[in-house]
Amino acid sequence: MSTPSLPFASPHRSAVLTTRGLVCSASPLAGAVGAAVLRDGGNAFDAAIAVAAAEAVTITPMCGVGGEVFALLYDASSGMVWDVTGSGRAPAAAHREWFVERGYTKMPAQGPLAPTVPGEVDAWETIARRFGTRPLPELIAPAIELAERGYPIPGLISRFYASDIEKLRSYASSRRILTKDGAPYVAGDMLRLPDLARTLQRIADGGADEFYRGALGAEIAAAVQAAGGLMTADDLASHQTYVSEAAARINYRGRTILSTAPPSQGYIVLEILNMAEGYDLASMGHYSAEAVHVLVEATKRAFADRLAYMGDPDFNANPIDELLGKKFAASQRGTIGERASDGVRAGELAAVGAGTSEDTSYFCVVDADGNAASFIHSLSMVFGSGFIAGDTGVLLNDRASRGFYLDAGHPNAIAPRKRTMNTIQAWMVLDDDGPVLLGGTPGGDRQPSWNVQLITSVLDHGANVQAAVDAPRWNHFPGADPVTQGLPYELRLDAGFDEPAAAELAVRGHNVRRAPDDIVTGAAQLIALDHRTGLRSGGTDRRCDGYPVAE
Repeated sequence: MSTPSLPFASPHRSAVLTTRGLVCSASPLAGAVGAAVLRDGGNAFDAAIAVAAAEAVTITPMCGVGGEVFALLYDASSGMVWDVTGSGRAPAAAHREWFVERGYTKMPAQGPLAPTVPGEVDAWETIARRFGTRPLPELIAPAIELAERGYPIPGLISRFYASDIEKLRSYASSRRILTKDGAPYVAGDMLRLPDLARTLQRIADGGADEFYRGALGAEIAAAVQAAGGLMTADDLASHQTYVSEAAARINYRGRTILSTAPPSQGYIVLEILNMAEGYDLASMGHYSAEAVHVLVEATKRAFADRLAYMGDPDFNANPIDELLGKKFAASQRGTIGERASDGVRAGELAAVGAGTSEDTSYFCVVDADGNAASFIHSLSMVFGSGFIAGDTGVLLNDRASRGFYLDAGHPNAIAPRKRTMNTIQAWMVLDDDGPVLLGGTPGGDRQPSWNVQLITSVLDHGANVQAAVDAPRWNHFPGADPVTQGLPYELRLDAGFDEPAAAELAVRGHNVRRAPDDIVTGAAQLIALDHRTGLRSGGTDRRCDGYPVAE
């Protein structure tokens, strides 16, 4: 049996060490903005808002003010972890029948029918008001300056301007702002976003009200409707960010692991770990065929449960407590054999009857006082819907197209003012003294498998944070994306994945494939905290342009 050597140290670079604040972001410019907020006396939540706003400018393909947010916030003064849900709802006119009558069998892939109401801006204001120490205008001022003056496009993020050039050419406003007269931007080109700068300034002056209930919101809605979309000013005005005590949690080998709750599908990470807890992963070996096999099989089962049972908690009776129970995990674990499963059904519940390159950015922040933010925001796919709303500079998400089904009776069938189950997720690991590990990654339906690999690399195999984010990874395909449902299972492996382990997985019956060249294989960020020594260590994925930045 092949057992790859444990990557205690990354061959690419070392973890960044500090005893004070630390920011891990896929954007070096945004990370520097967040670290400056910490140095100036702001807390982790202030820094998180500043990083999010700066990333909305500097990682344009991945996130923006037209996107959505999920976050976990650890308040050191109270020891509480708060779950922030900033995902938007479908327009009030978005009836399933509206799409079916017009010949759609799946949601439109891009354009003005693809977005849900953006939640990003209201999430910033909500976090600032409830947890921050600095006013919102101060925190988004660096983002405004970046948008006004422009910035050179980094090397890794630049590839998306070429790979998705046809989407950007499809709409006049997007072509004007995000292409060079129809040609793609390349690494080193200066990108200036004056329309977005003006919008951010209007938000600084008028707060979230300007975006959701003011003239800016009316302009966004008018542009969507003029292009054939359904979103109205009333849809924007009805948006709300939800903050609650983090409830999606499990005990894993003596530690508490929390993830963002539905409509985020972050709980899938917890369900997989519950099944994995019944195996001695450490003795199996890091990224060994045996360890990968059980985690892949657990992932298949968790996705089957998600598809069968889970939806917007306002519309669906989600059996989250049972899905995260140890009894249910043992039952699902008992169906895992020595060979790969060709088809997996959802687990039987006591409470109810059985029933490609995503566009996201994750970052994490800790401050000197121990406050911590695990934060993910997204446009869904690369450049979201591809549609910029008029002259506002707001690139809208395509969450409706990638999350809603048009199948009658499906838990995620589109309906007025409904939120889709959402791929993006953030997590934290706690002991009795507070967070010991926080992290996440973009990647759509690949996030659960990648996040499980990050967590088990550190907790079960002792890898440091930089080694954990740099290691070659696997992902199970398909997940829950409506576009990919019905396709055969594939076990997709990063370049550099251990070849003997890959061969053994094929012998076990897995349909082993190399990850497609046009698919991003993650941009993970990790921070570990040692409460005994006070040391904080940060790791930023070699697959992105960012670096950890210490206060």
